[in-house]
Amino acid sequence: MKRMLSGIKPTGQLHLGNYIGALRHFVESQNEYEMFAFIANLHCITVPQDPQELQKNLKDCVALY
Repeated sequence: MKRMLSGIKPTGQLHLGNYIGALRHFVESQNEYEMFAFIANLHCITVPQDPQELQKNLKDCVALY
């Protein structure tokens, strides 16, 4: 079985664009690929972020991903 790896930065809430651009493809491909997904939270600290907002976005992203 082929493998797929994908990551997402928790810089904001997931939206329709995330679904159309990536998440829908993951659902459609789940029977063809062994899927590995991760939250790239260290990539978010390259720009100033409110720590509480980042923590909330991280939890929301994990719940929705």
